[in-house]
Amino acid sequence: MKFLRNFLASFLALVVFMSLGFFLFFILMMAMEDKETFSVKENSVLKINFTQQLADRDHNDPFGAMPWASDINRIGIIELRQALEHAAGDENIKGVVLYAPSLNGGYALGQEARQILADFKQSGKFIWSYAELMTEGGYYLSSVADKVYISPEGMVEWNGLAMVITFYKRAFEKLDIEPQIFRVGDYKSAVEPFMLEKMSAANREQVKSMINSIYTSIVEEIAADVDLTKEQLLELSQNMTVQSARDAVEQGLITGLLYKDEFEEMLADKLEVEHAKDIRYVSYRQYNKSFSNYVKAKDKVAVIIAEGAIMMGKKEKGIITPGQFTKALRKAREDERVKAVVFRINSPGGDALASDLIWREVVKTAEVKPVVASMSNYAASGGYYIAMAADTIVAEPTTLTGSIGIFGMIFNLGDFMANKLGITIDSESTGTFSNLYTSSRALTDAEKTIIQNSVNNGYETFTTKAAAGRGMDIDELKAVASGRVWTGVQAKENGLVDVLGGLQTAIDLAAQMAGLEVYKVRYYPQKKTAIEELLDELAGATEARIMKAKLGELYPYVDLLEKVENMRGVQARLPFEIEIK
Repeated sequence: MKFLRNFLASFLALVVFMSLGFFLFFILMMAMEDKETFSVKENSVLKINFTQQLADRDHNDPFGAMPWASDINRIGIIELRQALEHAAGDENIKGVVLYAPSLNGGYALGQEARQILADFKQSGKFIWSYAELMTEGGYYLSSVADKVYISPEGMVEWNGLAMVITFYKRAFEKLDIEPQIFRVGDYKSAVEPFMLEKMSAANREQVKSMINSIYTSIVEEIAADVDLTKEQLLELSQNMTVQSARDAVEQGLITGLLYKDEFEEMLADKLEVEHAKDIRYVSYRQYNKSFSNYVKAKDKVAVIIAEGAIMMGKKEKGIITPGQFTKALRKAREDERVKAVVFRINSPGGDALASDLIWREVVKTAEVKPVVASMSNYAASGGYYIAMAADTIVAEPTTLTGSIGIFGMIFNLGDFMANKLGITIDSESTGTFSNLYTSSRALTDAEKTIIQNSVNNGYETFTTKAAAGRGMDIDELKAVASGRVWTGVQAKENGLVDVLGGLQTAIDLAAQMAGLEVYKVRYYPQKKTAIEELLDELAGATEARIMKAKLGELYPYVDLLEKVENMRGVQARLPFEIEIK
């Protein structure tokens, strides 16, 4: 027994030692990768894989290769622009090959990516695209290319957009859970999934208007790059004329049908190399390590990136908190070398108080130097709140913004706990309203009045500040408020947005407003190293990705419960369970 005990102890120590050694080796490799450079050989092709999710900033997932990792690495439009601007003048890069079977990350970011590719085409270098099949979003990205090919048995989806909203009213009824809703604005539909079984007439009106506006924008862009008019493209979509790969060729959507090996042989001929195996592909990530973005200049434009729901609390990945972003804005305001600020926002909104605290810091910053708000996929409700004090607001045509409205929600869990769990709750208090925000019983009429008054006051504050920020009469502002969500195109028509364009448009405007010709662009928060990303994952993100892998299709519903738990207090939030496909 003693021998066996000693053997097992030694074996366990060996396992621990080897695991620790592997972990340290992994960290060392990541540190080396951070410093790695890449040399581009002549006659190379830059290959961009759009199966990776588009985002404002690049992100290399340290656990991307692990079996539980369901997320994918991100392509940042900031880094994509830097890469393609450099590639346009790089004599070793002959052209770009796209792999874009779909669009991951939203149409507004897709618009930015497509414009970056269109700018690259001005260099005279080629862009070719190939995929086995293409969704509507994938074709939207690919249509900027000179030549677009798909597999002979593949297909191009060209049948329009749909917006899908999930409703939970019946589920709450089965569980004896009563959502107690407080809102201002006929179009403030964030609460509808909890109180209705389908869209209200007002929400259906705004959803129909939004998707038509988005589709019109992307069809107009495609028409500018293919031999089809906007009207012809819309007719093909409406009738679903394109039902096969051959239909896509016959109708002029794509160039031709090729298997991948045939496409690569054609590419080899283009590059004047003997075989496909001789093609020198350079991945997007490799290419980003081949050059420096250093600019010798004293003056700076600070780009502060805010991505996620707006919430009170501590700094957390994917969350916009007042502490984090008031600090970033204050630092930019007090830095004499920062001559202008771009506030990049990708948020569906969130906590009204947190939004107001960030808004205040934007106001103070705009008093001393130019501030330009740049809207990504979303800058709605609380996302619009934190943008509205900027000197100028820039949005993509397909950005979802506006949603100027307020709501509050308290769930009555009393019957659920008693009838489903067998738990009852009793209490005593010092005053009539001491237990106002309880979830263990239904609210009284007097309590409901107090909460509704708070929501009404929040709406008056929101609209008053929005009117002041936009230089509009309050009645004029309220006419386009009421919780109504607008696309960037519609928001510009209604005076909520000044300029249509992407992040680079906002940076150019900020520099112009500050009178800058030579300047550095600095992005905040500073990008994390691979080791810092690893430590973040170990601090908690790994748990979420393991849950996502285990729960599969059920994960969104579990995630919903967590979101509902975070919706405490008055909210300025976009309908968050929206899927456009």
